[in-house]
Amino acid sequence: MIELGELRVFIAAAEERSFSKAATRLNLSQSAVSQNIQALEKSFGVELFIRHGRSVWLSEAGQALLPLARDVMGTSRLMEEAMNNIQGQVAGQLSIGCSTTSGKYLLPNLVASFRREYPLVHVQINILTREEVVDRIMDGRLSLGVVSKRIDHHDIEHQPLFEDQVILIVPPDHCWGTYGKALPADLIDQPLIMREDNAGSSEVLYEGLAKHGIIPSMLNPVLEIGNSEAIEMAVEEGIGIAFVSELAAARGLALGRVKKVDVEGLELHRTIYITRNIQYPLSRAQDRFWAFTMEQRQVLSTQIWNKIANLIK
Repeated sequence: MIELGELRVFIAAAEERSFSKAATRLNLSQSAVSQNIQALEKSFGVELFIRHGRSVWLSEAGQALLPLARDVMGTSRLMEEAMNNIQGQVAGQLSIGCSTTSGKYLLPNLVASFRREYPLVHVQINILTREEVVDRIMDGRLSLGVVSKRIDHHDIEHQPLFEDQVILIVPPDHCWGTYGKALPADLIDQPLIMREDNAGSSEVLYEGLAKHGIIPSMLNPVLEIGNSEAIEMAVEEGIGIAFVSELAAARGLALGRVKKVDVEGLELHRTIYITRNIQYPLSRAQDRFWAFTMEQRQVLSTQIWNKIANLIK
């Protein structure tokens, strides 16, 4: 008999293309993931994955099983939610994709507040690239996503969630750290630690610099890292200076490991959106969370910025 838990592990491994990543996503050990996959393969009498080192790919049988497994899990969730709804309870599964540093900081607070009111809802936060969030929203694998750029598609609905600030940070002993000020033209000669070009913080930086006649080719990038927290640590090590979300820099600023520098005439803001695909109806739990974010976003914003202000004092 096929267990729903085995199908859940199979879906995660198929989507992540890695047993170790699936284990992290499901909060399981890697051996537990392997055992579930092996049990499923034994039940069907076929190999579901082609294994190569640490990477795995779906076999022909695995490719055939994946959409069916998703249907079974979806039906299971609907049954559970239907029974809870009969009792007037908001319950079920809520899967949210997050592509931004600010989203990583925002969602735990928001989800904690939501679950205090709706404790029967099980929430899963998936940390993905923006492209992965968009793809999963488009094909219905994710019900809700948090992104730093609007998706230009007629099926996608957005709601602003948070106004993020992108700031310049420098090592504590940097000459700009003493005065806390610089000019846009001063950036040209500085070693910059950057996110990838299509990251939200990079896009808002390029847009801001363009207003001062500075284009990307004029800058001096010395290191590219796809993670804002790692960038903040690289600045601490003195590798260079960087523009990051103030949320990601808050702890380093509070501990004095980095310093914030105001660049004259360069105000960098970006809107963080919560998004959904209107072609896929939301469950009661998903719909309640969508409404909850609209009700709580101002409170959330105030709480986040107050927390940052208290840290930096």
